[in-house]
Amino acid sequence: MRIGIGYDVHKLIKDRPLILGGVKVPFELGLLGHSDADVLVHALMDAMLGALALGDIGQHFPDNDDTYKGADSLKLLTRVNDIIKGKNFEIVNIDSIIIAQEPKLKDYLPEMIKNICDVLDLNIEQVSIKATTEEYLGFTGNLEGIKSQVVVLLEERKS
Repeated sequence: MRIGIGYDVHKLIKDRPLILGGVKVPFELGLLGHSDADVLVHALMDAMLGALALGDIGQHFPDNDDTYKGADSLKLLTRVNDIIKGKNFEIVNIDSIIIAQEPKLKDYLPEMIKNICDVLDLNIEQVSIKATTEEYLGFTGNLEGIKSQVVVLLEERKS
């Protein structure tokens, strides 16, 4: 068994879509980033890679490489999953949280879970996504950005 933790944060700006867990969430601000800036999926990929000491997404998908400009993070997640499977590991479960003062995310969580389950070939019982605010404290509370934390448990596949 191997455990990994992931963390990601992106700045909120105008004129960008807000993509979280592969869901386009209606909001007047979106996240700034080289790819689609999906903080949830980015933190998940970092957790998966970290569990096997394989670095982070910046090493695998550098933000100075135009190949990844505007990239769909769910497609990058597929590639990270292939790396994990190539090392003969599989996901046991995922526990994650999105920290955002606004917008309210509870109505979008089931679709985010479905998207991640579809990409990683998991059951919904294996994926937890929660959302919380920071009670108007700090940069997330001031609507300057959104962050996410993810913990993932991997186990070696049985032959």
